[in-house]
Amino acid sequence: MARREFEHFEAVSAVVPGEEGYSAAIAVKALGAGGAPRFHKVLAGRTFKTALQADNAACDELARLVAVDAEGELVW
Repeated sequence: MARREFEHFEAVSAVVPGEEGYSAAIAVKALGAGGAPRFHKVLAGRTFKTALQADNAACDELARLVAVDAEGELVW
C-alpha cells in the first residue's frame, strides 16, 4: 500500500475484489475527514490474479497521479 498527500486530499493505493480477480484502485479521502474513502478503479478492464499484483499496479498508478481536484476526482 502506498499513500500520497495532496492539497486537500490523501490518496492510497487499493484493491477491489471481483469475480474475475482483483482490480487496482486508488482510494481518496479528504485530509482529516472521517468516513469511508471514495474508490476509483484504475487500469480499466484489467484484473489481476492476486491482491498483491493489483496493489502493486495501483502503487504504480498512484506514483503517476498529478493531483486530486476539488471534487475528489483523480487528475492525471
